[in-house]
Amino acid sequence: MSKIINIEPFNQELPSDFADRLGIYYTQQVTTSHKKINGQFFTPTPIARLLASFCDLSKTRIKVLDPGCGTAILSCALIEHLVAVQNEIEQIELIVYETDLELIPYSQMALDYLKEWLLNKGIQFNYTLHCTDFVLENATVLKENRLPSLFEETKSVDKNFDIIISNPPYFKLSKDDKRVIASQELVSGQPNIYSFFMGIASKLLSENGELVFITPRSFASGNYFKAFRELFFNTVQIEKIHLFNSRKDTFNRDSVLQETVVIKAIREEIDSKKKVLVSSSAGIKDIFEPSIKYFNFSELIDLNSKEKILHLPTSDKEESILSLVSSWENVLTDFNIKISTGPVVSFRALDYIQNNYENGTVFLAPLFWLHNVNKMILEWPKQIKEKGQFIRIESGSKSLLIPNKNYILLRRFSTKDDKSRLIAAPYFCNYAKSDYIGVENKVNYIYRKDGHLDRDEVVGLCALLNSEFFDTYFQIFNGNVNVSATELREMRFPPLNNIKEIGNKIILSNDYSMNNVNSIVNEIFELEVIMN
Repeated sequence: MSKIINIEPFNQELPSDFADRLGIYYTQQVTTSHKKINGQFFTPTPIARLLASFCDLSKTRIKVLDPGCGTAILSCALIEHLVAVQNEIEQIELIVYETDLELIPYSQMALDYLKEWLLNKGIQFNYTLHCTDFVLENATVLKENRLPSLFEETKSVDKNFDIIISNPPYFKLSKDDKRVIASQELVSGQPNIYSFFMGIASKLLSENGELVFITPRSFASGNYFKAFRELFFNTVQIEKIHLFNSRKDTFNRDSVLQETVVIKAIREEIDSKKKVLVSSSAGIKDIFEPSIKYFNFSELIDLNSKEKILHLPTSDKEESILSLVSSWENVLTDFNIKISTGPVVSFRALDYIQNNYENGTVFLAPLFWLHNVNKMILEWPKQIKEKGQFIRIESGSKSLLIPNKNYILLRRFSTKDDKSRLIAAPYFCNYAKSDYIGVENKVNYIYRKDGHLDRDEVVGLCALLNSEFFDTYFQIFNGNVNVSATELREMRFPPLNNIKEIGNKIILSNDYSMNNVNSIVNEIFELEVIMN
C-alpha cells in the first residue's frame, strides 16, 4: 500500500494523465493471469480521450456511470472533456464499479484527485465507488418490461444516467455463472461478459442519455450475441461508431488481438432514417484523423431481420459493395439451398475414423476435414496426424454421414494467417465410389435438400463465396474468424441465373484459379472499377 501512496500527481497534471500513470504502475505490480481472470485491458490515454470526445451532452447537473472503472481514466477523460466544452456545469455525480480489490486503492486515488481538480474549478463533485458486481447489482433492469414471477426477488436499481462510459471486461461466461442466470434476456449461446455490461447499461440511461463503450467487434454478428443485439438495438439509437482496423495497436500494452470498436448510442426513439457516423483508423496514431462516412441506420442494421447484424463499411469500396448486396432480394433458401454444419465430431467418432483405405474388408466413406478444403479445390486424401481421411460405414456411424451428392464445402473457421475468411471447395458425387460421405464438424456443407445442385450451381456459388468481392462483404459485418451457418442463411445472394452464369463461365474456361474467379465475378457484377 505504501507504494501506492508514493504515487503523487504532478503539478497541474490532468486527472486522466494521473489515472494513466496509476494504471501503468498497477499493471507492473500484478501478473498477466490476474488481469486475464479479471478481463482487464487498461485504456490508453488517447483512446480514453476519443471516447470522451463522443459525448456532447449539455446540462448543468450531470449524472455519470462507469461500470468497470479500473483506475477511472475514462471518467477522468470524460469529465475533463465536458468541462472544456461547456461553461455551465455546476454539479457532477459519478457512480463507478470495480470488483478487483487490489485495484480499488488506485481507483480511489484517481477519483480523489479528480475531485480536487474540479473543486479548483468551482464544480461540485461527488463520487460513489461500488466494490460489488455491476451485472448482479443491475441485471433486474432487464426484466422491467415484464411482470416478476411469484418467487423472484426484485430490487431498486440506480437509473437515469445522463452518460454511461465504459471499457468493460472481456471474457466468456459459463452457463451456470450467476451473471448468466441473472441476465437471461441477453443470452443466446455462450455469452461474453462485455455484452452484459452494454445491454444493462442501455437500460440504465435517462431519456436522451448517452452511452459510449469500447469493446470487441464480435457483438456485431453471430448467434452468441443474437439476444443481445435484439435488446440493445431496440433500446438505443446508434449515433457514432469508430472502428480500429489494427488488431494490435488499440490496447498494445495488453497484447489484445481483437478487432475493436467504439460505439455511441442514445436512449431515444429508434429512427431507421437517422444518420450514423462511421469512422475508422488504423490504430492509436491516427485516431484524430479518421476516415469518416455517413449512413442511414437502416443501411447498417435491418431491424426487421432475425439476426439484426451490424454492418460496418469504412471505405468507398466497402460502401459500394454493401449497396450492391443490399439490392439483392434472395437468400439461399429461396433457391431451396440449405447450409448445415458437418455432423462428425472427431473425438466422439474415433471408433469409426481411420487413416487408410481397406479394400473389401469394410465399407468406407471419405471424411473431409477443414484442412482438405481450399479455395476452389478439395485436397483429399491429405494425410495429417490424427485426422483420418476415411470413416467406416456401419450402423453406429450412419447418423454421422450424409448422402453422396453434389455439395459446396466451406470452412467454419479461418486462421490468422488466412487472407480470406471464406474458403470453399466444390464436391461432386463422382468424386468417391460410396453412397455416403463424412464431413467433420469444423466444415459447413451447402446442398439442395430435396434434390441436387447442378454442376454450374456448385461452381458458381463456390466461386462467389471465394471471391474477393464476397469476402470483403463478409468482413463488413464479421469481425472474427468464425463463419457461421446462421449468418450465411441470412446473407443476400444474387439471382440464381447470375450464380449459374458464373459457374458456366468458369467450367467453360476450365480455369479454377482465383485470378479467373475474381475476374469473372467482377465482370458479371460490373465490379472492375470498385475491386481494382
